[in-house]
Amino acid sequence: MVALYCVLLIAMLVGIVGAVVPGIPGTSVILASIVIWGAVRGFSDVTIALAVGVLVFLLSLGIDFLATYWGAKKAGASNWGQIGAFVGFILGFLGFLPTLPIGGPLGPIVGIFFGPLVGAIVGEFLYCKDAMIAVKAGVGIVVGSVIGNLIQGVLAIVTVAIFIFTTFPQVQAAVQMMD
Repeated sequence: MVALYCVLLIAMLVGIVGAVVPGIPGTSVILASIVIWGAVRGFSDVTIALAVGVLVFLLSLGIDFLATYWGAKKAGASNWGQIGAFVGFILGFLGFLPTLPIGGPLGPIVGIFFGPLVGAIVGEFLYCKDAMIAVKAGVGIVVGSVIGNLIQGVLAIVTVAIFIFTTFPQVQAAVQMMD
């Protein structure tokens, strides 16, 4: 049981990273870990953590969309810039951006960060034909996305903290019984 708990905590730490870094599952990994622990130990032991996990998962879906939308609108971006950011994210993740000289395992990670910026700028430039407006819109989209990811990271940390706070006494008692 202690080994499973440790594995689930490691998965939750990956989930916290995933909540901040685009392209890595975040809050869904945390929620899945809580569900696994509930299935093993009984859901009455994780009621609060499960409720918070579900709420944070649903909030993270909305935050992702709203923060990017807010950043785009504040910067005056059009739908072209937003579509460009999405296409740039996909191309960056797959390593298809020729402007990124970094290959290997770091290529997709770097592409996840620079792809949306490049894509938003290109998309906005195709729409308005003004380089300064395109750059401003691209930066606005990326800033909104980063703010949304940071908010999701904080919510993920809170969820994991609540899980640990509510379940650690059970694990500690089980360890003491084994001694």
